[in-house]
Amino acid sequence: MILDTLRNKTAGELGQLLQADEHTAILERLHTLGIPTKKGEAYRYFDIESLFAKEYDTLTYVPREIKESEDIVIVNGTVLSAPKGMRIFYEACKEIDMAHFDPLYYLGHLLVPHVIKIEIDGDAHVEIVHRFTKSNTLINYRIVLENQSNRHATVYETFEEEDISGSLVLYGHDIRIAPDSTLRMLKTQTLNPKDYAIVASHSIQVGRNANAIFKSFDFGGGLGLQLLKMELDEHAHGQAGHLLYLNSDARRGTVSQIVHKGMHSTSSQEAKNILDGSARGIFDALIKVEHSAKYTKAHQNSKAILLDERAYMAAKPQLEIYIDELEASHGSTTGQLDKKQLFYLQSRGISATEARKMLVIAFANTLIEKVKDSRQQERIKEAFDNAFYTLHEKEAS
Repeated sequence: MILDTLRNKTAGELGQLLQADEHTAILERLHTLGIPTKKGEAYRYFDIESLFAKEYDTLTYVPREIKESEDIVIVNGTVLSAPKGMRIFYEACKEIDMAHFDPLYYLGHLLVPHVIKIEIDGDAHVEIVHRFTKSNTLINYRIVLENQSNRHATVYETFEEEDISGSLVLYGHDIRIAPDSTLRMLKTQTLNPKDYAIVASHSIQVGRNANAIFKSFDFGGGLGLQLLKMELDEHAHGQAGHLLYLNSDARRGTVSQIVHKGMHSTSSQEAKNILDGSARGIFDALIKVEHSAKYTKAHQNSKAILLDERAYMAAKPQLEIYIDELEASHGSTTGQLDKKQLFYLQSRGISATEARKMLVIAFANTLIEKVKDSRQQERIKEAFDNAFYTLHEKEAS
């Protein structure tokens, strides 16, 4: 399959090509937004066109018997195992976010015959492991996550791959957070440049008096973009944190919209970006406050450190406000490591590489240390160390 063949088609032609004629509203929305290019809003800083020009093998998604394991394990878009008693099943997606800004959100739904639905019971801690084993393949799937009212659940998301190359992963979550509840979602991912590229398109609906906490820790190289839309009801709170450590010629980051729809809703979004080599980091983020969202509090900030003169940060924090009764702020800074601090550490016998790492991790720790689970903190720091030393070992060799 070559995704470029979907360009410049009518909604009817898209339906025929995707064998999805019955999904009229989704097709119309995809047609209206258009197959993405660099000229589009969501993908202006990301090389989506090169990914769409390539021919991929496709998969047939046949549900299999789910075996028992400690974690939810999804291999190439199919659930293979899960904890005992976990409610996981396949169904046609019943609720689509028809106001999402990302065309690939709709394409993702059209490409799959069903979604993976996960119902989280009680105050659960759930780990989802995504594993990819196919080269030169389009791997596409969608996950629906729902929790219960008055409960506080946490989802940890990690990614693994075998010795693969050239694949494209299109996946994402439709998350519906029940009123008076909390859902924390923590994603950690390290990409290698040749393994696979990934585009993750998420929709998070946050109910009345509910809390959504979404944190992503992205390391390494390669091509990867997450597109996040979070919608807040009355008295809802949304918190988003993004840590990037990129090396090589990586092109990765976050494009987001946080939409305040209910009164007294609050949000905070923080991005820390560390760019080495010729990497490009992306933080293209909008906070939108609707007419109905009086007394909103919304804060957004992006900070970037460039470790190489070739590195580039595309930072665009934005506010779109339709009321006067609110408290809002946004900002962005980009700089380099403090040479005086580097000199001081090296004068104490610390190598240049270790001195750089110490300053970088101090910069990143404001996000890492907010992760309450100490085991997850250690896993994030280990992933960071691996990405950091991999680059410097290559430079030394």
